[in-house]
Amino acid sequence: MTQLTVVFRQVPHGNASGREALDLVLLSASYEVDTAVCFIDEGVYQLVKGQSPKIIASKDHIATFGALPLYEVDKVFICEESLQERGLSPDDLVIKAKTLPRVQIHRQIQQSKQVLTF
Repeated sequence: MTQLTVVFRQVPHGNASGREALDLVLLSASYEVDTAVCFIDEGVYQLVKGQSPKIIASKDHIATFGALPLYEVDKVFICEESLQERGLSPDDLVIKAKTLPRVQIHRQIQQSKQVLTF
């Protein structure tokens, strides 16, 4: 059973939730908490390549997703349907992660001891 699953459901800019969720993931992993990460719905936009947040005076936290392997966060899941509904593919993303059907993402979430949604 995964101790903590962090779910990204919102777009990356316009609020700080994506940056805060990523900080939480890295902090949890640094304390060796078994952490999983799921990207569903609008949250898949967190990972899209080529974003320019400086144009809207937002901080660029997207590149920091590349640090997940350094923190040994290897349970990273992206919802296949969420990508398809937005016309995206895994090649459009800044990291390589396992794409799963929505039903398997929900199963992963249910198997977690704690779930935080951003």
